[in-house]
Amino acid sequence: MSQREPLLDRFIRYAKIDTQSSDTSTTYPSTEKQKDLLRVLVDDLKAAGLADAAMDEWGYVMATLPSNVPADHAAHGKVPAIGLIAHVDTYFGVTGADVNPQVHRNYDGGDIVLPGDPAQVIRAADETALAGCKGLTIITTDGTTLLGADDKAGVAVILESLWQWQEHPARLHGPIRVGFTPDEEVGRGTEHFDVKAFAAAVAYTIDGSGLGSLEAETFCADTAFVTVTGADVHPGYAKNKMVNATRVLSAFIMALPQHRTPETTEGREGFLHPTTISGNPSEAKAQFIVRSFTEEGLHELEGVLRDTAAFMEKRYPGARVAVEIKESYRNMKYKLDAEPRAEAYADEAIRRAGLIPEKMPVRGGTDGSRLSFMGLPTPNLFNGSMNFHGKKEWVPLEWMEKSVETVLHLMQVWVEKTGERG
Repeated sequence: MSQREPLLDRFIRYAKIDTQSSDTSTTYPSTEKQKDLLRVLVDDLKAAGLADAAMDEWGYVMATLPSNVPADHAAHGKVPAIGLIAHVDTYFGVTGADVNPQVHRNYDGGDIVLPGDPAQVIRAADETALAGCKGLTIITTDGTTLLGADDKAGVAVILESLWQWQEHPARLHGPIRVGFTPDEEVGRGTEHFDVKAFAAAVAYTIDGSGLGSLEAETFCADTAFVTVTGADVHPGYAKNKMVNATRVLSAFIMALPQHRTPETTEGREGFLHPTTISGNPSEAKAQFIVRSFTEEGLHELEGVLRDTAAFMEKRYPGARVAVEIKESYRNMKYKLDAEPRAEAYADEAIRRAGLIPEKMPVRGGTDGSRLSFMGLPTPNLFNGSMNFHGKKEWVPLEWMEKSVETVLHLMQVWVEKTGERG
């Protein structure tokens, strides 16, 4: 077996590999360079003792760590296979090329100036979580790129956990399935994921944020497409003839309730959010993301879009306003409630790591949202990263270590609870 690599060094090695995904590509993965890290991970998994590690035609890497539960243990042969999943791609909106991680040892509690661009400063006053990080080792970007801790911190945590089990066989675990995926950042991370082949009863994405977070509830999400068809004529002779689709679409957007936008909502409040707009006087289009924590709330917001479309057709005679809805994902809670062990055992593991679980509804989605509805209940555990999707991203090494500790406890909990159940 190869020599193990310290967690910090491993994370930095992964962070330096450019795996930025693309939200405009039609290929899968959306960028071929994601496979640069995925191929590395096949080798790293084999080095950690997972002999069956392999990458499939879509770029998914899967591997197995067999159970080490002794034959005389009450849980022998009964512990279900549990999955550990992380994505390798980084956010499409900020460059992931030439990442230059900075290691700030013994953080002094003040602002962190990023040397590649002094205008980029992680200000302690803005980052309340930094208050608890004095004396820790914090990894940042140099200010010119993102760091990629979302989710390369999760990838590194999983590899470190695998090495811990190899080196400390007294830490009991059942069968563990490992999965590394591409394209999570563009919402396509599970597009070709073979749940049946993965063969786990429950899985955990190691893709959460701050210390101790456990996410078992996400938005329900749809995408709405609004198309306005107008009547275009020469503008010099347009009186009482032209119906300008761009004007109608602008009025449509401004007629929507302004208290139901991302800028005006928080907690469990849903929203309507126009993300793209294009067109001309003949035809104009807008794309919206629709978010709510319940399907009922989602349908209510979509009803607002349809009602506003009908109102615009009356206000602008001759205009046609069509609304098309495409389902994106649903709140994982609907499925996790049917497998309560997934969240309960994670809660216990976080507590055993000496932390208080931070349970907040995710104002977004995870691969676990779709996987849960594909038949694989998948809550989201923290990897310690903060400020993801930006150049001011940061992650304390000690928080990553706590994530590792939590994962180790989690598998022990599954063994103990399965043994108790007989």
